[in-house]
Amino acid sequence: MGLLGKGGHFSENGRNCKLRIDILGKLQRFMQVLGIETSCDETGIAVYDSESGLLGHSLFSQIDLHKEYGGVVPELASRDHVRRILPLIKKTLDESNTSFNKLDAIAYTAGPGLMGALLVGTAVGRSLAFSLSIPAVGVHHMEAHLLAPMLEDTVPDYPFLALLVSGGHTLLVHVNVVGDYKVLGESVDDAAGEAFDKTAKLLGLPYPGGPAISALAEKGDSERFHFPRPMTDRPGLDFSFSGLKTHALNTVNSEANDEQTRADIARAFVDAIVDTFIIKCRRAIKQTGLNQLVVAGGVSANKQLREGLITLMNEVNGKAFFPRPEFCTDNGAMIAYAGYLRIKSGQAESLNFQARPRWPIEALNL
Repeated sequence: MGLLGKGGHFSENGRNCKLRIDILGKLQRFMQVLGIETSCDETGIAVYDSESGLLGHSLFSQIDLHKEYGGVVPELASRDHVRRILPLIKKTLDESNTSFNKLDAIAYTAGPGLMGALLVGTAVGRSLAFSLSIPAVGVHHMEAHLLAPMLEDTVPDYPFLALLVSGGHTLLVHVNVVGDYKVLGESVDDAAGEAFDKTAKLLGLPYPGGPAISALAEKGDSERFHFPRPMTDRPGLDFSFSGLKTHALNTVNSEANDEQTRADIARAFVDAIVDTFIIKCRRAIKQTGLNQLVVAGGVSANKQLREGLITLMNEVNGKAFFPRPEFCTDNGAMIAYAGYLRIKSGQAESLNFQARPRWPIEALNL
């Protein structure tokens, strides 16, 4: 069951029911929600208005900070969030032509993610809400990615399938309604984004690896190398990408290190990833009977993946939905929107807030 039970009533058990109903009574018909995202290496802030939509959003990326290490350093990420978050909130409020006293609620990423980074946004968001006497809600990072395409002009109807592909997570989800999710498949080892970053490093490409390896693959010959499509020769919808990374390593070590060879390897790697997702999504469509596919998360910006999944959905007389490129990676807009939906339903956090570095999306069912 989703956020609302049958007939629009709350499907609540326990002592928070009265609190949530009290919040509903206090909220205005229209809400302005401040969204705060600090789950990893990007500080994202946004303001979502239930009547006017997204009023403004800002993002500070830590790519330059972590680039010399070839990946995210958690302690550095946390410290940079501390430095950036309050100035970015003020900047976003100004650019949204609003202010603290016009906010009706605050949403922040509570997990999953890096514990230190999550605690920055969680502490600031909950404390700010307390000081303003407005409700706050902790948002599930992957639920927010899943809902990011809802910020676009053309949106899917419920129910639909969702493929969530990011640096730390790969999930194939049956979305019945908001808050009602069934995970159909997930990665048993490296997420797709991790595989992109690690393979890009093997090829001498800069961090983050996804955009770099995608650009290099455009110059490659898809006929020269053939990489395995992992876990597609057996039933099921789970993913595995660690073996694909190992296959890339062995190919790099056995071939000449010239630019064309590197491009051909990049092309073979990307083709294998894309084909794997197409095969698994086709299975999920057949299994569920759903013909709408939401694709979200940082890897959803990949050009080859988009083209492949759009072609697949055309073949099955369905439709693929993607967030705009700036909302594929972590951002405050998706947090503000997901938070708005949950706060509108009556959900709110107590003063005893919590950050959750591990948080299964199926645990969101109410």
